[in-house]
Amino acid sequence: MENSRAGEGESGSGRTERERCQGRTESAARPAHGRPAGERGDGTTPAEHVRELLDRAQNGFEIGEPVLARLRTALMHQAELRSYRQRNDESRPLRCNTYRHVFLLADGSSLLLYELEHDTGTEEEFLYELYAREDALDRAERRVHERIGGGIGPGGETEELPAWLAEELLLAMGPTRPRREYVCDASPDHARRLLRRAENEDGPGEVVRELLQGALGHHIALITKPRRRGAGRDATWCRFYEHAFLLEGGGEVSLWELEHNMNTDGRLVCEVYLDEAEAEVAADRHARAQGVEL
Repeated sequence: MENSRAGEGESGSGRTERERCQGRTESAARPAHGRPAGERGDGTTPAEHVRELLDRAQNGFEIGEPVLARLRTALMHQAELRSYRQRNDESRPLRCNTYRHVFLLADGSSLLLYELEHDTGTEEEFLYELYAREDALDRAERRVHERIGGGIGPGGETEELPAWLAEELLLAMGPTRPRREYVCDASPDHARRLLRRAENEDGPGEVVRELLQGALGHHIALITKPRRRGAGRDATWCRFYEHAFLLEGGGEVSLWELEHNMNTDGRLVCEVYLDEAEAEVAADRHARAQGVEL
């Protein structure tokens, strides 16, 4: 599991967040110093991660320019194991793993790339395929599963392997909380865009909107929340983001964004709450209404 967090990597050097943020305001747009927003601790930015995916994919040229243009604005990324399969009754093990690469974009929306990893070629090495559409991934998975042969799961061809294995592994580690490093570039505008996207009527009120117009910096974090999921294929999308804002005087305010597709038409919607627990309650409420087990 990889997790990329915006702005991580600068040392404190004894100054407060407010002092560092004010000192960087004029140079925030210049990447000459420090690590770019979204870079992982190992030095990989979202842009570099995209290049790695394209370089190793056999079909990287199929990812269109509109998708690549949106990916260039990515602030952070995370890779998740979506499904796996292994057959051991051949001369050598045959494996097929699918990863979901999630990119948080500058406008607050998300973009997914699906990576198929398998060793069904003539050589004992992994081959990689990359897809921007889930239906294209489905066709590729069926093709690879036919090469592997046998049933899809332990009980037969109609039984799938456990979904969302990555979240089960994360459950043992517990939730993670990234260290905040504030970006001092148009933070009030970021707050306005976030609140404008929110579709829930019980979100932060006008007092919070006015307070955030004086924000000096902001930090976006994808919050890891391992959740229970039922067996079989699961197309549910449910993610939590913390948008932390640094205020004049050193105070901090966090807005909790719930991004999900648990609605009647399956479209991706954004909800914003002032309390993390309220966001979780809302997610569970939407799941129950759709008969989905989180």
